[in-house]
Amino acid sequence: MTEAQHQTKVIQWTQQPSIRKKFPELKLLYHIPNERKCSVVEGRQLKLQGVKSGVPDLHLPVARGNYHSLYIEMKAEKGRTSYEQKWWLEELKYQGCRCEVCYGWEEAVRVLEEYLCG
Repeated sequence: MTEAQHQTKVIQWTQQPSIRKKFPELKLLYHIPNERKCSVVEGRQLKLQGVKSGVPDLHLPVARGNYHSLYIEMKAEKGRTSYEQKWWLEELKYQGCRCEVCYGWEEAVRVLEEYLCG
């Protein structure tokens, strides 16, 4: 499966009625679309509007424990994080967010459940 397919599975999981009932906060989970294929002109416009390379894929703006929110960088099973992604994850951790790199949708689901239960 591709990274996009894994991420789609995570979102589909969050939309199941039984999951939404158990974790209503998942209604706030969203994707940060920062990996677009576009023309040079469109790319320049997006950068001017604040799109930045390396920002994690998913954000759950819900506080739990000592964390302000949860960020997830999705990867396919053999994916690797870029320098920019590592930088963002470290900076967001410094700001009090929990940050995880998840290899596959099952790992992301485990992280979401653990975060919301903790």
